[in-house]
Amino acid sequence: MTAKRLTPLLMPWLLIVAVGVLAAWLRYGFIEPPALAHRCDDAGGPAWCGIRQLLVIGFNSYGFGFAALAATVLALILKRPAIACLAAVLGVFAVIMYCYDAGAVSLLIGSLRLLRLQANRMEAPRRQHGQGNRQVHGQP
Repeated sequence: MTAKRLTPLLMPWLLIVAVGVLAAWLRYGFIEPPALAHRCDDAGGPAWCGIRQLLVIGFNSYGFGFAALAATVLALILKRPAIACLAAVLGVFAVIMYCYDAGAVSLLIGSLRLLRLQANRMEAPRRQHGQGNRQVHGQP
């Protein structure tokens, strides 16, 4: 398989990994540290406290899980690789951001859907086992 054909197949999977790394940094480096939380306690806190508060509201209200499940339903209905990738991306984000149940289901179904859609677009191997005419021969 050439790099020209391999790149479009790998890009969604690399995006899922990249979002997972970003979500892990957001959780462990931006939301959970007590020092950052205490800086946002005052009314005159830094400008990024609003973003942090939105993230906290997102996982407290289970919004990330609901968004992941909605993308999963769309991926099952529309049969598009981009929507399947979106379901997997939102699933990995939701899993890392405390929405375990919905995120795990979305990550699993989105990944399987993406894999199936990518496999359907690949051409079948030619002359497998040396029989190009696809005839079945009985054993002597």
